[in-house]
This record gives sequence, C-alpha cells and structure tokens, in this order.
Amino acid sequence: MAAPAQPKKIVAPTVSQINAEFVTQLACKYWAPHIKKKSPFDIKVIEDIYEKEIVKSRFAIRKIMLLEFSQYLENYLWMNYSPEVSSKAYLMSICCMVNEKFRENVPAWETFKKKPDYFPFFFKHILKAGLAETDGEFSLHEQTVLLLFLDHCFNSLEVDLIRSQVQQLISLPMWMGLQPARLELELKKTPKLRKFWNLIKKNDEKMDPEAREQAYQERRFLSQLIQKFISVLKSVPLSEPVTMDKVHYCERFIELMIDLEALLPTRRWFNTILDDSHLLVHCYLSNLVHREEDGHLFSQLLDMLKFYTGFEINDQTGNALTENEMTTIHYDRITSLQRAAFAHFPELYDFALSNVAEVDTRESLVKFFGPLSSNTLHQVASYLCLLPTLPNSEDTTLDKKFLLELLVSRHERRISQIQQLNQMPLYPTEKIIWDENIVPTEYYSGEGCLALPKLNLQFLTLHDYLLRNFNLFRLESTYEIRQDIEDSVSRMKPWQSEYGGVVFGGWARMAQPIVAFTVVEVAKPNIGENWPTRVRADVTINLNVRDHIKDEWEGLRKHDVCFLITVRPTKPYGTKFDRRRPFIEQVGLVYVRGCEIQGMLDDKGRVIEDGPEPRPNLRGESRTFRVFLDPNQYQQDMTNTIQNGAEDVYDTFNIIMRRKPKENNFKAVLETIRNLMNTDCVVPDWLHDIILGYGDPSSAHYSKMPNQIATLDFNDTFLSIEHLKSSFPGHNVKVTVDDPALQIPPFRITFPVRSGKGKKRKDADGEDEGTDEAKTLIVEPHVIPNRGPYPYNQPKRNTIQFTHTQIEAIRAGMQPGLTMVVGPPGTGKTDVAVQIISNIYHNFPEQRTLIVTHSNQALNQLFEKIMALDIDERHLLRLGHGEEELETEKDFSRYGRVNYVLARRIELLEEVKRLQKSLGVPGDASYTCETAGYFFLYQVMSRWEEYISKVKNKGRSYEEDMEIAEGCFRHIKKIFTQLEEFRASELLRSGLDRSKYLLVKEAKIIAMTCTHAALKRHDLVKLGFKYDNILMEEAAQILEIETFIPLLLQNPQDGFSRLKRWIMIGDHHQLPPVIKNMAFQKYSNMEQSLFTRFVRVGVPTVDLDAQGRARASLCNLYNWRYKNLGNLPHVQLLPEFSTANAGLLYDFQLINVEDFQGVGESEPNPYFYQNLGEAEYVVALFMYMCLLGYPADRISILTTYNGQKHLIRDIINRRCGNNPLIGRPNKVTTVDRFQGQQNDYILLSLVRTRAVGHLRDVRRLVVAMSRARLGLYIFARVSLFQNCFELTPAFSQLTARPLHLHIIPTEPFPTTRKNGERPSHEVQIIKNMPQMANFVYNMYMHLIQTTHHYHQTLLQLPPAMVEEGEEVPNQETELETEEEAMTVQADIIPSPTDASSSSSQETLDFQSDTTPSHTEMITSETGASSNPDTIPALPEITTTVAGPVSAPAEANTPQGATSAPVETK
Repeated sequence: MAAPAQPKKIVAPTVSQINAEFVTQLACKYWAPHIKKKSPFDIKVIEDIYEKEIVKSRFAIRKIMLLEFSQYLENYLWMNYSPEVSSKAYLMSICCMVNEKFRENVPAWETFKKKPDYFPFFFKHILKAGLAETDGEFSLHEQTVLLLFLDHCFNSLEVDLIRSQVQQLISLPMWMGLQPARLELELKKTPKLRKFWNLIKKNDEKMDPEAREQAYQERRFLSQLIQKFISVLKSVPLSEPVTMDKVHYCERFIELMIDLEALLPTRRWFNTILDDSHLLVHCYLSNLVHREEDGHLFSQLLDMLKFYTGFEINDQTGNALTENEMTTIHYDRITSLQRAAFAHFPELYDFALSNVAEVDTRESLVKFFGPLSSNTLHQVASYLCLLPTLPNSEDTTLDKKFLLELLVSRHERRISQIQQLNQMPLYPTEKIIWDENIVPTEYYSGEGCLALPKLNLQFLTLHDYLLRNFNLFRLESTYEIRQDIEDSVSRMKPWQSEYGGVVFGGWARMAQPIVAFTVVEVAKPNIGENWPTRVRADVTINLNVRDHIKDEWEGLRKHDVCFLITVRPTKPYGTKFDRRRPFIEQVGLVYVRGCEIQGMLDDKGRVIEDGPEPRPNLRGESRTFRVFLDPNQYQQDMTNTIQNGAEDVYDTFNIIMRRKPKENNFKAVLETIRNLMNTDCVVPDWLHDIILGYGDPSSAHYSKMPNQIATLDFNDTFLSIEHLKSSFPGHNVKVTVDDPALQIPPFRITFPVRSGKGKKRKDADGEDEGTDEAKTLIVEPHVIPNRGPYPYNQPKRNTIQFTHTQIEAIRAGMQPGLTMVVGPPGTGKTDVAVQIISNIYHNFPEQRTLIVTHSNQALNQLFEKIMALDIDERHLLRLGHGEEELETEKDFSRYGRVNYVLARRIELLEEVKRLQKSLGVPGDASYTCETAGYFFLYQVMSRWEEYISKVKNKGRSYEEDMEIAEGCFRHIKKIFTQLEEFRASELLRSGLDRSKYLLVKEAKIIAMTCTHAALKRHDLVKLGFKYDNILMEEAAQILEIETFIPLLLQNPQDGFSRLKRWIMIGDHHQLPPVIKNMAFQKYSNMEQSLFTRFVRVGVPTVDLDAQGRARASLCNLYNWRYKNLGNLPHVQLLPEFSTANAGLLYDFQLINVEDFQGVGESEPNPYFYQNLGEAEYVVALFMYMCLLGYPADRISILTTYNGQKHLIRDIINRRCGNNPLIGRPNKVTTVDRFQGQQNDYILLSLVRTRAVGHLRDVRRLVVAMSRARLGLYIFARVSLFQNCFELTPAFSQLTARPLHLHIIPTEPFPTTRKNGERPSHEVQIIKNMPQMANFVYNMYMHLIQTTHHYHQTLLQLPPAMVEEGEEVPNQETELETEEEAMTVQADIIPSPTDASSSSSQETLDFQSDTTPSHTEMITSETGASSNPDTIPALPEITTTVAGPVSAPAEANTPQGATSAPVETK
C-alpha cells in the first residue's frame, strides 16, 4: 500500500513579515482602520494587487491571508464597489477574499449586507465569468476560484441577500434547459406543474426582450456550466501529463454538484437537469477516473454525487421514499424499457419477455444491449426521452460506450442504502485510516476539497441526516485511532530480524505483541444475510510488564474495543524512527482490524464474566482474551481470499492495541446510529421539519402549538405578587382575591390562549378584537395543603428573584413545544433549568423528564441545585459514571437509589410499628409493605373515616384545626403510599431487577450525559424506558448527532412519539463541540451543534439579558456579542463589585509583551505553541498579587494553547508552587477547558506573536473575556491582535487603556478604594517582564526582612508586653546562623541560575525535596511562618528563566492547597 505524501503545514506570516510586505504598506496608505488620513480610492491599486500579489504568486494562501487580515474587503473593495469601476481584477479580488473568510471560518457576508445595492450586479458578472471560455480572459485557476465562490453562495441560503440572487438559478424555470421530449415527460408526471409552466410562459411574454434575455441566461446558467465542465473533462488525457488546474477545476465542480444535490431547495428542480445532462455517465467514462493518482479524489467525489443523485427522496414533495416505493420506481423503469423494446426493436424480444429480476443486473443488461449498433442504442434512449430523436438518415455522433453505459447504469438494480449500511464494517481498516482524502492529517489547510459529507443547515431526510452524521462520526474517531496506532506501534519499534521475521526493539503501554491468534467460531448467517451472525477469536499475549500495566490489560472489560495489527518491517534492527516521514513504510504496516473484547479466559478456557465476585488469580504471564471480530469485515476478507487468492489476513496479526476507555466508545455510538436507521425512527411531528431545516422555524414554539396549556401553577417561582407583576411587563395582572394579605405565593396563572395557529380573530374593521384580553393574566394565589406536623414536612422554597426574561424562559419551558434559551455568561442558565424541571414535576406529576448535558460537571451542578428544591429525592436518578463526583452524601446512581429505597422501606416500616403500637393494634403489621398496606386499609382508614363523621363544625377555629388534622393524616398517608411504591423491591430479589424497575417506573427525573445516552440507547429501549420531556444544558457544546439521539431513547406508541417538550439551554456565542481534526471541523462543519443550527435557521429563542457574574466594565468586553445584555442590580450595589482591585490601578488591562531574548512564540512540536516572555510575566503578576494578600485560589491562569499551559505550570513549579507564602493558582488551564467555570481574577496569556491563530474565532474570545468576576489581565502582542477585524469591539476597549502594567505596590489586599478612584498610594508603571520579575523578587525579600525584624522585636520584649494570644517563637528552634537558613531556602526553591543550563526535561521533573523538619518550621498553624529565617527565598529573576517545555507535565503538578499570606507589620 503506497504511503500518502505528508501535506505541508501552512506557516502564518510573522508580524515583522506582515509589516515588510508590499500589501501592508498599501493598506497603511489606503484602508487600514487605524490610519486617520487615508489616500483617495484608486482602481489601479486593486489591479496591481491582483496581478502582482495574487496571480503572480498563483493565489498563494499566504498573500490572500495578509490581504484578508488587513480588512481589504471591508474597508476598500466592497466599500468602493460600483458598476462603473467593476473589472475582472475587482471581481476576482472580492471572490478571493470571501473564499478566504470561509476558509478561516469567519463571517463572510456581513460587509455585503451593510451595502447591498450593487450585489445583484456583481453576482450577474460572476455568473458571466463562470461561463467564459477557459482559454479566454479567465484562466481555469480563476474559474475554479469562481466555482468555490458560487458553492459558498449556494451553501448560504439563510442569508436573504444571497438567497434572492441564487433562487433565480434553481427555481422551476431552469427546466428550460431540458430537451423538449424530457420536459414534456416531466410535466406529464405532475399535472400541477403544467399550470405553473404555462404561467411562467405567460409572464415571460410580458417581459421586455432585454429582461427576458437576462432571465433566460440565468435559468440556463447551470445547464451551460455542466456542458462547459464536460468539455474540460474530455480534454484530460489518459496517460500524458495534465495540468493540476484542470484536475482541481473538475474536483471543485463535482463538489458544487454534490452540494446542490444535497439540499432540497436547490435539488428540487436541478436534479432533473443533472439527470438530463448524463453528467455521471460522462464522468465515469472519462480519462480522469482512470488516472490512478490524479483521479483518486475525483473518483471518490463522483461516488458521493452518484449516491445523492439516486437518493431515496421525492424531489418535488421532499418526502422520503420507502424501500417499496424505490422498488416500484425501479420496476417502472425496467418495464417501460421492455415495452419500448417490444414495440420497436424485434432484436430485443427476449429481453422484453423476460421477468424483471432476470434482466436487471449489469451483466444481463450488457448481454442484451451490447451486441446492438450505436444507432439502435441511440433510438432506444430517445424512446425513453433520454436523448433527442435521431433523424432517419443520420448516424449518431455519440460513442457506443457512452450509449451502452447510459442505458445500463440507468436500469441496473441498486443495492438499497440501508442494506449498504448494514453490510459496512464499523471498524476502520488500513485503507481508510491512511487515506488523506477521507481522513486528512492535522495539517489540513482548507485549500482543497475532500470526499467528505458536509453538515450545513438542511438535510434531505432523517436518513440523510443520520447517514452524514454516521460517516463523519466514524471518520473523526478513525482520525483519533490513527494517532493512537501511530503512537503505539512506533514506540514498539518493529524491525526486521536477521531471519526475515519481526523483532520489537521497544515497548508500548497500550500495545503488546501477539503470541497466538486463532479464530474459534464462525456462526451461521441469519436468513437473507450473507455474513456470519458472529465471529469469535482467541488472542494470546505475554504480560511480562510492570504490575500496574498488567492490571490495566487484565482489566479490559466486555465491549472494550481493541485493534489487531500486522506489521512487516523492512528496516534493519536499530533503525531510528523519524516522525516527519510517512509512518506506514517505516514500520511496514500491512493490516488493521478492529475487535471487541468478550472477556479474559481462565485456566479452563472459560470466559471470566464481569460481576461482583472477585476475579480468579491466574498463574504465569500468558493471558488469552476472547474477542468478537466484525462479521461484515470477516466476510469481505474471506471472499477476497477465496476469489482473488489473497492471503488470509487473520493468520498475520502480530500486535494488539487497546485504547483509553473514555475515548473508545465510537463503536457503540455508531451501532446506535445504525440501529436508528434500521428502525422506523419516529420524531414528533412538530419537530420533524425543524430538524431537517425546512418549513416555518417558529412552528414548534409554544404560541403555535395546538395543545397550549392555559393555566399553569408556577409553584415557588415568584417570591411575591410584586415580583410577579414586574415579571410580565406590558401585561394587565388581575388577582382573584382583593385582600393583600392573601396575595402570597404560590400562584396559578391563567394565560390568554390564542385561537388557531397563532392568528388572532379580527373584527370587521380589521382591528384586533380583545387586545386587552390578550394582555390580561388571571392570577390565583393558592395554599399548599398542610403536609404534616414535623419541620421536615415543610416544602423547600426557591429564593431567586428571577428577571422577566428568565420568567419567559420558565413559562416557555412549562408549555409543550420546543424552547430554546440563549444564556450568555453569568445569566443564571442553571437556575432557570432547575426551576423549569421543578415546575414540570409539580404541574404534571405523572410525566417523566430526561436531563441531558455535555459534561458530568454540568450534570452534577444541576443535580445539586435540584436537591435544594421541593422535589422528593426518591424520584431522582442519575445514570452514567459521573455520579461519584456529586458533592453530596447521597448516592443517586441506580444502585445508590436501590439502597436508598431499601433503607427508606425499613425506616417507614419502623414508623408503621410505632403507629400500630400507639393505636394498640395487636399483630405484626410492619413485617412487609403488603401487611402495612392491609393495616392502613382496615385500621387507619376506618378510624379516619369515623373521626371525620363525628367531628362537627364547631366555630371559627374548626377550619384551622381541621387543616392541622388533615396535615397529620397526609403525613401518615404518605408513609403508606411510599411503602406501596416500595413493594416492588420486596418482590424483585436481584439488585439489577430492582434498578431496572426504578428506572422504568419509579424515577420521574432521570439525568445522564449525551455520551451515555448514545452508548446505552439499545438497553434503554429494550427496557421500555419512557419519558415526556427533555431538558438539555450546554446544548451548544453537544455534537449534532449526540443531541439528536436522546430524542429517540424510547419506542413510539402507536407510531407516534410521546415527547411533549424539548428545552435546550446553551450559548452559541461560546465554544462549539471539540473536533480534533481540522478538516472535519472546517470543511464538514462538524463542530456545528444542533442548537447553533436551529439559531441559524431562525427558530425563536429566549435570550437571557441580565448577568450577575462580572463587574459591568468587564461585561462590556463581551456584551457586544449579545442582543442586549445588561447587568443585574447587585453588580452595581454589592461592595465586592464596587471596590477596586488592590495593588492594581485598573480592573482590566491589556499588557503588551515584546520578544524576550529575541524570541516571541515558539513551536517545539506542531501546534504546541509557547511564549516564554508571557509565561514568566503572568507568573510574576500572580506572585505579586499573592504577596499583596490575594488568596491564591481566587486567581486562575488561562491561556489559548496547551503548550503554554504546560510551560506556565512548570514555571509555577519552579518559582512558587511549594512556597507557603504564595502557593498555586486555582487552575492553570486553557480557555477551552475553562468554559462553564469562573473565578474572581483571571490572568490570560494569548501566546501568539506571528498570527492571531484560533483566537480569531470570536466564540473563543467571548469565553476568554467572560471568565473573570472582578479582574482580567491579558498578556499579548498588541500590534498583532488590534488589527484583527473580528476582535475589534473587545480590543478597542482594551487598547483604550495604557498597554504597560500599572501597579500600586504599597496598597495591601483588601483595599477600601472604590473602582475608578485615583489611588492615594504611588502608582508604578512596569515596562517589561524582566522589570516585573525583579520587582517581585525585591518585594518578596523586603517582606521577609520586615517579618524578620518584627519577630526580632517580639523576642526582645519582656513577656508582659507580648499581646495575648501571640506565640513567642522558641529560641531553640532558631537556626544557629543565617548561612544555615539560606541552605533551607535553597532547598525549598532552587535559584534559576543553577537550573538555567539544565535541560527542559529536568525542569519538568523537578520536585522540591523538603525534609519534614524544614516543612514544620516553615508553616506554623496559621499557615504563615513563625520564623523569618526559614521562609523560602525566591530566586532572583534577571534574564535567566526556566526554559520552554516540549512535553506535557501535568502529572508533576500537585494542586496543593495554598497557605495564608503574611501581612507586613
């Protein structure tokens, strides 16, 4: 197998290179935003840039990147565009800039929306240029750029400006491009279309000739483009050299065709045009397909296009076609061919009289039609309206091969999509894993196109939706598998031994050499299938490894996935492995096959089952695992061996590789998606079209739902009647009781429900009738019945005063339908979610709610808040592995709940015993739940009924007394109700059965992560799991498919889904799901969550608009990204928000960091970016803050790259990590990892000095800016970031303040100074990092000396003068000399001068080795030092600093607690 060439990584230009560029000089003269006096517009500038910079460099990405980054499009090209100045260079420049914006994944159409007037003119010129001759004014490379621009237009139909232009190309009038006979045939099929067609003709006659000509050109555009493409394709030779421009043009054209076919609005009329042009036949017969290297990607794209042209959908109605309907269409085609043959072609009688199944294979069709002449074939095709009729005396100009392929490919039997899918192996093999067109490397630049499905706004059918997601999910996991295989196999160092075998020179933790491999079972296939039902094999390995690694191998569980690998190295023993060269040829990798563990075998050869029993101890080091192989793959391999004489793959394996369990769930998710495609997956009717991206996007909003609920009990949502009135501004609130004393929560509210589908009735004048009624809310306070005499009977209450938008979100969530809540940072998303859950629980006690989140952490936060509300904990259940992290004593996992039920049962039976005793009833009523039930029925109920009949109305206090009595009875009744519910746990004996019963019957609120839902769908459906409502938190961080699967965790009832509500809470302005491979992330748009897609489609959202996390000034750095995000009152009122940050002049500051020792950013490994100057500066500021008295755990250090994170952690380890005066920050991590968390003070390092990098994604900027509550300090190269167009709103505020750090060293923490006040202490300006480092060092030494003098003074005072409670240090513990003290200091923190020469690896492995006695002396009970001489010395920092790191060091970073700092006295 040939190893693919490694793609080159695009190196972004540095700031100095940017400044030296001709483009940058022009930008500074004509359009740069920071230049005040700009030169007037000059068309020659555009011509020059296009010819000299773009065309001359052959459209080099680097040049286009510079232009786009300089805001060329926004500030020069489009701003000055008009028909008068339009030229070829102008058009091409705009297209290049738009394409670059799409490549960079930044918004592209905003500029055009601001000035839309000339866009139609511009677009028409693009169309004209697209059809120009290839050897004319526009070169083929330029036309490829135009094709890409058009593709972006067709994929941006949600933009009104684009849609209005594109629609004219793809609507019904485009059928003008069909040949007349075909047009007639199509109109005959659908009579309704003929009416429309006649109408179009009438309208055309009314047009003036010029407009008609223009309209005709637009309608025929795509037909003409296809013809032009066919002529380019035919010019490609079979074996002579071909220019890559032609190949790229052909690839981009097929990509455009795929995108048109894969969207219903573009496909509807275009599919017929495409079919009529026979494009696929031309392509499959072309020379390009048969060129092995150049045509490989083209062939893959062609297969995708073939798949979509024959997709199982009715083009006009958009309905999915069933298996039967597809078969009927196929039979109609064959029978019409047979009829034509019978009537007109005597030589085809045999064909005409055969049954369909006999003649619909490729072989039999070629047998019947192959002998016919070209003219006869042409006549057959023209009878079927596939080609124009052939005049009698003329011969056909078409090739016989083409005519035969046209008839055969159209009529051959197709294997159905679902059959193809079921026959597909789920594990990737070596052919897919290292195919660059399908699984590109991390260096994907966004330039070329790929044979990958795209996730855009719309999908053809649910099948198409699932299939695209299936393929992408499979390939994304394949990419991760490739990384794992390359890592493990290269560590094992396979070399060729002297005798030609394999010898392993290294070892890997995750892989082992295979000692023996045997297939032990191949089970018979199911009826109608040709692959075995299961294939099992035994793999033997020798575990001569460390104990903990041995335990990991022995701990492989059922369903864990492993990979079997064959290597045949050709390199001799001792050859060095080079990571930069292709992997396959170096290790000689031949085969990769996946397998699933069934279990390890014991001494007797039986599988050791997972269970509570301890595993048997096996002797020796040889271990055998029984594994399941993929039956589909096995069948394909065996067929290949038998038919083609290939070797048996299963005799060759010599390595088995395992993966980390967390990353290894891909097979279960793929199986789930495949099962969904095989079942009739029923999505609720009200959601179906929205999920596919069609119809009215607001149709699932509660205001348009037919089953809207008029009266809702808001329970404890409102704190008072005033709170309720302020929550519905613009509404008239009518309370049913007038007495203010009775107007107390809880409230029931009756809303005006609109009649019909959201349309109000209008009276004769057209005025809205009853506008007042539509705004009137009827509020009814009600009293919760007394629950019993004990304090724990009182319900827990909500204490949060929700804002009116939060109330709207809660109201929408309680109503049936789809609710989307956009929650900017700090707006109380979780509180809203919890209140919705609580209100649904109380309003609809019989309904069950499923909670789904992206992370375990979010699920746990949600659960902790749910428990604080009035929800009975027996109704809560938490599935998955995250329940261990819940910060409560209670266990909400399945088995935890079973134990709770059993323990509660015993408690309640004890209560019954007490009650029985107090009533003096003999017998043992408290033996089981059943006996307790009889006791309640015959003893308790009879007494209660007797009591009720005897009590007569005795005055005013009667009602109050009766209420108390009823409360007591409710308490008793609840005991027996619960016991009745727990009765099942007496009947079910095993823990598993009890837990299943809880899940299916008892729990009302079930929580899990989206991954768990995808993994366990099969089991949940099998159990008969049911639910009515879904609430999703962090919805914008969940993969599209992982959001969709939770909708289908239950079987439909009578063909309908019982789902009533779907509430999604998220923020699409923050970071999307993590996709490791750039190609899937950018090209396939796999990072788009369902939440984001719904927002793009236009589904109505409730946007929370008041944040309570950060100071108002910090909020301004990101609130421009949201509609109207304001602040909650407490942000202005609370002292912590109004007080300044001690020792720092500003509450936020951007600090410019220049190169340190001539170096800015560095890159020890690909994408492992570091910046030593910034890392040292950040740590120095952290130490300064801690020395002032800031608690270290209130400070977090964030950065935008993993490399910098590891470098900062190492510097902290060296400088201050083990120093009790300073300690460690709360977290040192990346911005992406810190999403969803917050801290008071954030120090942020942006790392890059050459190119902006991925911070250009505004979502990452929003997350970075919104993590801090009180202080944000950003370290960056200002000249780079301030020019970035997307980041302007934030960086214009940041650069308005000084770019050097302003500190107030004499102001201790906490301060009384108000934020924004001039300080009374002296302000010091820090110019650079070395100055700050030295300053911190001197400050530290001064602190030690001050403390030292203070202690000396204390020692000299007579005992009476020492303040009470102050401890006098014992002189015996003092060290004899200062030299001895300094040796202790050196022990605690080494000086960097000693370590600067050591390698970076030593930097990593450094751990301070303090002896116990030293540690005791350093930290007294208060955490501060009681002996000044033993406080650790801080290393002096001048120009020597810890070297950059090139490998992660997380394992060496102890996150210890910090100690309280010493105050100077």
